[in-house]
Amino acid sequence: MRVRSKNFRSNTVEFGHGHSKLLDINDLSKVFIRGQGFSKTRLVAVNKVSLSLERDKPEIFTLAGESGSGKSTVAKLILGFEEPTSGNVVYKGEKISNIKGSMEFMKDVQPVFQNPFETFNPLKKIDSYLYETEKNYRMPGADEHRRVKESLELVGLSLAEIKDKYPSEMSGGQLQRTSIARALITKPSLLIADEPVSMIDASLRMSIVNLFKSLKEKENVSIIYITHDLATAYYVSDRIAIMLRGYIVEIGPTKSVLGNPLHPYTKMLIDSVPSPDPTKKWKEDIVLSDMESSEFARKGCKFAGRCPEVKDICTRCEPESVKIDGRNVRCHLYQ
Repeated sequence: MRVRSKNFRSNTVEFGHGHSKLLDINDLSKVFIRGQGFSKTRLVAVNKVSLSLERDKPEIFTLAGESGSGKSTVAKLILGFEEPTSGNVVYKGEKISNIKGSMEFMKDVQPVFQNPFETFNPLKKIDSYLYETEKNYRMPGADEHRRVKESLELVGLSLAEIKDKYPSEMSGGQLQRTSIARALITKPSLLIADEPVSMIDASLRMSIVNLFKSLKEKENVSIIYITHDLATAYYVSDRIAIMLRGYIVEIGPTKSVLGNPLHPYTKMLIDSVPSPDPTKKWKEDIVLSDMESSEFARKGCKFAGRCPEVKDICTRCEPESVKIDGRNVRCHLYQ
């Protein structure tokens, strides 16, 4: 795959001029109500999540964990697809609730979804999506062909390879790279990539994660990478947050967290090396296994029922987040 830089720099949209944070999330929570009448239950899908990305230091930040851990819900809250129950998502100094839906925000923050075959209408030609996106965000006097060609070249494709083709005529890897090219047309500062390699053949996954590294290093784009795949997370990300039933239980530099995990849940994930399950999707109409339901409802630490190092306090009290060795860990072992 060829990836070439064409001075295709990140957008200069200024929401809060001089604000040092690109993204600042503080005590973010999202509660879903399941069922009706007397059978209603509260599901805390995201629970007091805090994290931030620096504005002048592009990075790849990974959210990792099992299905139902809240990773995709965090992505939807950042994109403005869901309203938080409490807490704030601040982008370049402005609350998402104030700027979501604005042309400037949609240019600057772009999603990349899990299944490229669902991203594109099978009856519509691929190149038409790129030209429509370019038209919607075109600067006065800009050449539409140049912008489309540049975005494709950044992901290792050419206009000739996709012109007049339908999705069925392209591989999953080509479609996912085209989806990323479409996002790059707006010159974003932040990509939200939700399981972007789980539907792609294993032999092609590294081409996508290498593309993310190139975009960060050459194009100054920050990426929130959501994945089950700890191998690609270890390879591509600068920092990682491990999520469990709505909580971030460990967050810090990726090499430290995955190379020397502190939380028992992080250790379990590394030992089991879970595979992505593309059939499990996170929606408001959430269907949970018995184990997931019991862990969401559990008092104290959500991992207490599976933890090999559980103590009595773990079943009674939620652990607080403590700072250890350059990372934050939410575990009674370190209180």
